[in-house]
Amino acid sequence: MNHPAVIDTRKGCLDAPVLRQRGQREVFCGLTGIIWLHRKMQDAFFLVVGSRTCAHLLQSAAGVMIFAEPRFGTAIMEEKDLAGLADAQDEIDREVGRLLERRPDIRQLFLVGSCPSEVIKLDLSRAAERLTKAHAPHVRVLSYSGSGIETTFTQGEDACLAAMVPVLPETAARDLLIVGALPDVVEDQFARLFAELGVPVRFLPARRRDEAPGVGPNTLILLAQPFLGDTAAALEGRGATHLAAPFPFGDEGTTAWLKAAADAFGVDASTFDRVTEAPRTRARKAIAAAATTLRDKTVFFFPDSQLEIPLARFLARECGMIPLEVGTPYLHRGHHGPDLALIPAGPVISEGQDVDLQLERCRAARPDLTVCGLGLANPLEAEGLATKWAIELVFTPVHGYDQAGDLAGLFARPLRRRQAVTV
Repeated sequence: MNHPAVIDTRKGCLDAPVLRQRGQREVFCGLTGIIWLHRKMQDAFFLVVGSRTCAHLLQSAAGVMIFAEPRFGTAIMEEKDLAGLADAQDEIDREVGRLLERRPDIRQLFLVGSCPSEVIKLDLSRAAERLTKAHAPHVRVLSYSGSGIETTFTQGEDACLAAMVPVLPETAARDLLIVGALPDVVEDQFARLFAELGVPVRFLPARRRDEAPGVGPNTLILLAQPFLGDTAAALEGRGATHLAAPFPFGDEGTTAWLKAAADAFGVDASTFDRVTEAPRTRARKAIAAAATTLRDKTVFFFPDSQLEIPLARFLARECGMIPLEVGTPYLHRGHHGPDLALIPAGPVISEGQDVDLQLERCRAARPDLTVCGLGLANPLEAEGLATKWAIELVFTPVHGYDQAGDLAGLFARPLRRRQAVTV
């Protein structure tokens, strides 16, 4: 399936040199994580303390109609707040009180910091402690930063989940904890597979506050997303053990991810094969349908979501594509190592970004497909390069066996569209 003239499958990229660059970056705001988190946590509300720009971003990114009742909103900071003419803490207390009076269904409230609130050093953690005391036990208030000043957009989820770790109950049970927000349909699929394997499993974040998992020295964690470095560190700080594994994209990644848990819980090989055989067969068949378009095509990843390394592994090994450069905002070897080891040697592995230099490399390489953020896609399309919006890979269900064909199809679609237009 791999391209024999270019890819050396014997080495992998685990020890490949990493091109590290720091310069102008193309990044998206960390507040974006609220869009999938508010759908996941059904009794939570996300109150952004920010500007009108923050409110417009969330409204447009979510596509929420004006008469909808979303589980997020923005406490808009006015000029008097920024000038210090009003007590911001009093303002927050008043707005939270009005919100909770109108929405008694809220059990978890997240105060989300933004660029404006961080610039004026507004202490939302103090506000969260004060409001929790005022509204306990019905509502728990937590805070985290969604600012995009120094982070990439998926780290909003990391900051949110890390803020939840200190309030998770203590447990001595030997459980598996899946960490990372997954669409409900994907979570249900994984829950069924783990049940058939006989592995006790919980999920973070839980759908409701009273379903929150416990954590303790016997907890084993599997990351569902590669951008959860702070959350994983917080869980390990409470005694949990991280199981290193490729991320569950495609047949190979999902199987290795499940196998890491199965081995840790002593599941025998025959049981594992029996449980995974049928979904693996479906996944391979679905991937093959898209691989006919992707095989031997080159792909170039700009850093965006931190999904780039596991996706490059999936495209190279399961779809026959040839990665030219795999850029990621941050490279966490403890989390990305298993996927890096499987990527066939050859591509440039880059961390961080100097966007002008990276654009020069992309233009020189002329890849068949470029995976990048929205800000770069249209200009590159105008230059004749086929592109895939990286953010679509975050908003679309792509984990697990039953989504493997859809994942491959997301990359095949722009190539098929370009082929059809050319014809």
